[in-house]
Amino acid sequence: MRIRVIFKLKNKGAVLPFHHQSLICSMMRNVLGISYSYENTFFSFSGLKGQTKVGRDGLHYFSKRVTLVFSGLEKSFMDKLIERFFFFPEIRLGDLILAPEYVEQEHHEPLGKEVRYLCISPLVVYHGTSISKNKEFIHPTTDVFSDLLYESTILRMERSGIFKPYEISSLFKFQLSPDIQYLERIQLSEKKFARIYSTIYKNEIKEIRGYTFPFTLYADPIVQEFVYCNGFGELTQNGFGLLDLAESSLVKREIYYGKPDEETDYSSLEDTRFNKL
Repeated sequence: MRIRVIFKLKNKGAVLPFHHQSLICSMMRNVLGISYSYENTFFSFSGLKGQTKVGRDGLHYFSKRVTLVFSGLEKSFMDKLIERFFFFPEIRLGDLILAPEYVEQEHHEPLGKEVRYLCISPLVVYHGTSISKNKEFIHPTTDVFSDLLYESTILRMERSGIFKPYEISSLFKFQLSPDIQYLERIQLSEKKFARIYSTIYKNEIKEIRGYTFPFTLYADPIVQEFVYCNGFGELTQNGFGLLDLAESSLVKREIYYGKPDEETDYSSLEDTRFNKL
């Protein structure tokens, strides 16, 4: 299930750090309750999407409304999350004061064996006990990069318990192909598509390397559905590895919960899937 939670921003101009997945994790803990356990739930989420300006302290949000995208395996978890969001008239995310307004559910066309994706949260290919290896740069054009994601994906699919062993054993066709032109443009502009991020894992602060770039994945449609709906790579529950389809025409939305203000022109809300995050 894939949803977009739309919030009214009550203090326009407030700032979030450039990477604020840890703040969203804390917000979810507060919303669900500290005692709520979702460690074995398969899901991921985006950064906060909206009209922003870059400042010294991070991203200044100036749109009237902002959006968080959540995607996961269990509808019951998503419904619980929505229920708890709307239990509070206001929710704090860092310095931002948010008021939940409504929820859209996304529906997509069946995915094939070749799908082009955008990263709307950083993609982590390795996460282990080695501090240096967690931060090691692996170029996306290498087989090592693709192989690590294949191993991560297969292990997560096995842990989900929804695939039979014979299905898993047949999923050996897998290759990630990055957008070379995009990588070249980023390097020429002296920007970065790979950075070190901090996150909290098992009550410890960890530093890991995350990547943000468009790519094409060649894999069985079963694999495509799994990574699109549950996140791709490691630490997805910490808000890493959420993908969007590059072909936005394949995605349809419908109101799932709540009702937007009929006097507001929502068509003016721009698509900020890639360049804003």
